[in-house]
Amino acid sequence: MKKNLLTKAAAVLLAVMMLSGCGDSESSAGAQSSAGSTASAESMTETAESSADSTADSQSEPAKDLARTGTVRDITSMELVAEMKVGWNLGNSLDATSGEGLDAETSWGNPKITKEMIDAVAAKGFNLIRIPVTWDGHFGDGPDYTIDAAWLDRVQEVVNYAYDNDMYILLDSHHEERWRIPDDEHIEEVDKIHRAVWTQIAERFKDYGDHLVFDGLNEPRVKGSKAEWNGGTEAERRCIDRLNQSFVDVVRATGGNNEKRLLLVTTYGCNSEDKTMKDTAVPKDDHIAFSIHAYTPYGFTYHPMTTWELYEWDGSQEGAIDDLFRNLRVNYIKKGIPALITEFGAVNKDGNDAEVAKWVTYYLESAKTSGVPCVWWDNGCYRAGSELFGILDRRNLSWFSEPVVDAMMKVYEEA
Repeated sequence: MKKNLLTKAAAVLLAVMMLSGCGDSESSAGAQSSAGSTASAESMTETAESSADSTADSQSEPAKDLARTGTVRDITSMELVAEMKVGWNLGNSLDATSGEGLDAETSWGNPKITKEMIDAVAAKGFNLIRIPVTWDGHFGDGPDYTIDAAWLDRVQEVVNYAYDNDMYILLDSHHEERWRIPDDEHIEEVDKIHRAVWTQIAERFKDYGDHLVFDGLNEPRVKGSKAEWNGGTEAERRCIDRLNQSFVDVVRATGGNNEKRLLLVTTYGCNSEDKTMKDTAVPKDDHIAFSIHAYTPYGFTYHPMTTWELYEWDGSQEGAIDDLFRNLRVNYIKKGIPALITEFGAVNKDGNDAEVAKWVTYYLESAKTSGVPCVWWDNGCYRAGSELFGILDRRNLSWFSEPVVDAMMKVYEEA
């Protein structure tokens, strides 16, 4: 979970005030908001149903120099995920929501993404990258909900930075909560938009090989509800089941490499609780995996400002990590369904890098033993900002926290 409430004005002020280049951030444990959006589900209720055939041709035809091809191998989803090691989230960039058009990318204070930036991540040893993208504010009204061509081109350009590095890429749909309200009142309209957006993304990237993975739903939930971060209600979980299946259906329908591309589905809110995993339907498909978020244990990974907050990793809460991976093994791995923790991390608390390095070592050793790749949430903030998850200095292409990053890499060193 991740995301603090910021208005457009606050986001602009933050970008001006902070030299560290961070903006708004999401939080896997607290109240969240998506600022700067321009289209709502309610405003689109007068439109008719959209379909794959109704999307504009220009959206599925990239510029020639952006086109990439590849092979989707005839291997199982478990075998593909086993090739992934540790990953990095390109947070608070293409998912930022305070700007208009292409300006959104830098609206939360991070610099424009460059090839050199992604090269640095790959060179450090990360073979997996998650690229969070907010599509809200970048598509038109129904029935087509056509994604702006310039935005889709820019997303593809960034995907190519990683693809050309032979990295595994998780391309997602982020900060869509303003229109994506998974409850009985909104689900019909939500599903139309959801289908239209993912049809266009799938068409654009259908020729890419199996290093490109689609991550369908980031923390889908009803904002402000009582069970927002506790797995939702039974009715809301059924809405997530529907959106998971819709995502799989529309991607598969685009054909080509998308017929067997790995697709990530999720629980309500990407919740990692055992009860939520158990009450989430598994789509009938041979090439899926579950995406879970787990900032565990919260007292160490965040600043709860309570008596039980931890600044040092003394091993007293290793059990929380043990339980997390036990639940992933029982609910998914042992059933032949891969699981990825697509967001994890711990905030910088007064330069406690050595403690975070100890924590991340235990966390990733548990993940590696369980066969679960993990992707660090990096919002670009290390010294100043609301949630200090940053590990890469994107302006200088150096690492804020070498001890933490080196500890991550050491877990995956070849014996």
